[in-house]
Amino acid sequence: MTDGQLPEQHSEEHLKLSRAEFDRDNLSDADIEQIKEQREGKEPDGSFMRWVITLFGTGVGAGILFLPINAGSFGFWPLVIATLLIGPMVFFSHRTYARIVSASPVKGMDVLQVITALTGRKRGFASAVLYWLGIYPTVLIYAISITNTLDSFIVNQMGGAQVSRLVLAVVAVGIMTLAYALGKRVTLWLANMLVYPLIIALAAVSLYLIPSWDVAGFRSYESSYPVWQGLLLILPVLVFSFSHMAALSQFALDTQKKMDGDVSATEREVSKVELVTAILLVTFTMFFVWSCALSLGADGMDAAREQNVPVLSYLANETDKPFMAWMSPIIAIAAIITSYFGHLLGTEEGTAYLLRGIAPNFASRFSTTTLRWAITIFVLVTAVIAAVLNPSILDMISVVGGIFVAFLVYIMPVLLFHKATAFKHYARRPDTIFVFVVGLVIMAVTVWDMVAG
Repeated sequence: MTDGQLPEQHSEEHLKLSRAEFDRDNLSDADIEQIKEQREGKEPDGSFMRWVITLFGTGVGAGILFLPINAGSFGFWPLVIATLLIGPMVFFSHRTYARIVSASPVKGMDVLQVITALTGRKRGFASAVLYWLGIYPTVLIYAISITNTLDSFIVNQMGGAQVSRLVLAVVAVGIMTLAYALGKRVTLWLANMLVYPLIIALAAVSLYLIPSWDVAGFRSYESSYPVWQGLLLILPVLVFSFSHMAALSQFALDTQKKMDGDVSATEREVSKVELVTAILLVTFTMFFVWSCALSLGADGMDAAREQNVPVLSYLANETDKPFMAWMSPIIAIAAIITSYFGHLLGTEEGTAYLLRGIAPNFASRFSTTTLRWAITIFVLVTAVIAAVLNPSILDMISVVGGIFVAFLVYIMPVLLFHKATAFKHYARRPDTIFVFVVGLVIMAVTVWDMVAG
């Protein structure tokens, strides 16, 4: 069916044609049971602002913790151009991705189930593997980050003795994971409780650093890369730093409940929430990035990278001002926790899907609650191990953001839009094309950097 032959979007004819392409036989029995549960007429878990704050909290962690270290190291002009680009990149890409669920005419299917029903089990499973690789390692990144942040806080701010990494990891990761295990409603409430003071504190620190800005020094800093190359190398980290895709599928499903399955209303509500989220993320995060970059200088950024700690922890250790010494680690910890919760939502979704795909008979023996607890325990154990081993966070971010997140958020939805009648109205829109081209560039840059580096 060509674009000219498409019926009016979200009309009865369009919805009927779209639903006909969803093949129930592509889904496992366990998937079908889960979809039934997701269709049940429960009250939505979150309001408009609660989901805005949850999505903001999911994305803000890496942006404020590691982006200043990476982005600032390429110099003034690459950061200027990146600042102008990141708003459209964040909004258009995440809205495009969310549409897989929000614009779906079949209620109750998460993003992986939609892809599977439309493209078959093999492609659905391949997408699930990529989805899992794009989200689960991020959980490990935050487990490493919380352990390093607490270690730095105890030694540098509290003047205590260094605690065993194993003990720190078990306690920190265990508390965060247990809080998540209490349920989605509780998780959203906790995330909201942390994010509001986080926003205030983030703005306060950004403003506090202004007197220490060295604009002339930062402008005169010469990166070893030309401007165009520096800009390209920033992009993979930008993608990761603003990614909140882990929570988008569950957010869109929750909005379906709120709108009682009305496709058009669901899509409009999701787009509005995503717009507000993107504005908040870009405003607060990039202001903070600039404030840190102008304050740290090239030497400071190199030192923070070497220590494998968030930029806030480095600022806390290097400053002799009590405000920064205590505020910085508190902000870092709050940001890590909110992002950890958001990425656990996606990890649970992806892991459960893979289990249902690999061992459907085994998965069908267990209730959704039991399966959820099993996944939670798996995440806890592996996250603690990663925190103890302490690999380079920035290396992990570059690969996860530049390959997996870029493909999932920027490439995969566009490919699906060209295939399925439900989404064909979006396929040739300028914003969709923009997202696709940016995604191709980011993946190419990441692969090139891995091969060349």
